This record gives sequence, structure tokens and C-alpha cells, in this order.
Amino acid sequence: MADDIVADYMVRDVETVSPEMTVKEVIDKMCNSNFHGFPITERGYLLGFVTAKELLRFANRPNATMREVMKRGTVCVIASMKLSDATRVLFRYGLRNLPVVDENKKLIGIISNIDIVRSQIEKSRPSKVISVKSFLESQNGLRIKIVNMDVPMKEVRPSQKDVYMDELIGRQYEIKRGLYEPLICIKRRGGYLIVDGHHRAMAAYQLGLESFKAIVLEPNDLDVTLGLERTAEKWGLHTLDDVNIIEGSKHPFIQVTTMLLPDESLGSLTKRLEDSQ
Repeated sequence: MADDIVADYMVRDVETVSPEMTVKEVIDKMCNSNFHGFPITERGYLLGFVTAKELLRFANRPNATMREVMKRGTVCVIASMKLSDATRVLFRYGLRNLPVVDENKKLIGIISNIDIVRSQIEKSRPSKVISVKSFLESQNGLRIKIVNMDVPMKEVRPSQKDVYMDELIGRQYEIKRGLYEPLICIKRRGGYLIVDGHHRAMAAYQLGLESFKAIVLEPNDLDVTLGLERTAEKWGLHTLDDVNIIEGSKHPFIQVTTMLLPDESLGSLTKRLEDSQ
């Protein structure tokens, strides 16, 4: 995270409220969104930030405007700030969100604790990549270089025959929120063989994305047949259309993380993800 800056991970399409909106209008807007607060802007300039907790204080004044009740000013950051410094600000002040402004104090984005987590997840691949690289080189007598690139979805070949619908919905939600955790693929003459990330690949494919970020392992010899290729061939896997989607049971990850939830609560969570698509 040391070299990342706020601009790399901030959300640029920000929902805002105006100072002329009433307490009731902002409460209604918040209840119909996934957010816990909104920047208050006028002609693009950032005036303040209103949270759900602050709105509760004025619940008995539903017709009061934001201009009347809001606190002037708010903690904010600039796009060129190091992400590590923005993290400290969020941590020290116990904030969920930080508005991002330009040199004229106009709102240009927002960075949240979710974005900070996203930045770390997207960097969690290197050790796995090195492990796969070392295995392929030792087992097949290859030399492999690592390339970061966007791979075309139509050239991606799966090596896993099943994915789970519940996890697929979750991955689609993550992608729509901007979490592009890269695939790990091996370059072949006919495309890119997936090593890790089948749910992400299928989610992106179903969302209609033409390409997706990937860490690609490029062997010096593309004609060596790999074990994963033999597996894919045995299962008849050539494109993402060949992958089976399991709808009846939970993905093991979902099973563990929701084991204390009653079925109706789990259903509600899944519906929230589906409704956000």
C-alpha cells in the first residue's frame, strides 16, 4: 500500500445531497441506498458531510434543511495523498468515509474503509502466484515470466467444472463495487487457462465484461501440455459457457460465514446482493 494514492481507489461517482434538501428527504434517500452518509455539496463545492447518526438528532425537525442543521466543513483528503495516510485518518477519527476534493475544494470522489480493504485484497495474490510459478517450472522444466494484463473473456479457458450461484452473486456485487481482484492464468496458444478465480471470471462474464484483470504466467514453451489442461480436456471445458452453476447448495465459504444465520436472514442477505445488481 506504500506506493498507492487515494486516486487509485477512490469512488468517482459520488452520491451527494444539497443544502436545500430537508432532513426527511435526506433520511428517505439514505434509507433507499447502501450508504451511511452523504457529502453535502453546492455547485460542486464540498460544504460538509451528514451521517445517519447526525440525522437522528434532527428527526423531530423533518422539514429543516441541511443548511440549517449541518456542521460546516468536514474532514477530507486530496487525490494525491498516500493511501496509507488516508487510512490513518479514517482510523484515528473512526470514520467510514472521506470526501476527496481538488485544489478548489470541489468534490471529486470519496474513499471509504471498504476501499481500503479492497486495496489490500487486490494485493493478496503474489505469494500464490510465486507458488504456482515455482510448481510449473519444477514439474515441466519451464521458465515463466509474470505479466499483469487484462485478458479477453472470450479467450479464457476454465479448469474447474462447477461454481456456486450464491458465491457468484457475491462476486458480481464485489465487481460492481469496484473490487477487481485479479485472476491467475497461464498463457496458452489458444488463450488463457484459469488457475485461480473461476467465480470472479464467471461473475465478470455474466456481467458482460469483455476483459478482466489477471496475473498471467507466460511459459517460455507454449507447447508443453500442463496437468490443468488435461483436466480441462477430460471435463470438456473449453469456454466459460461449459462451467456448471450449482444453485441448490451453498459454496463452502458461504456455508462457514453464515452458519449462525437462520435461513430467512441468509435469504435476505442474498436478496440484497441480487437487488444491487
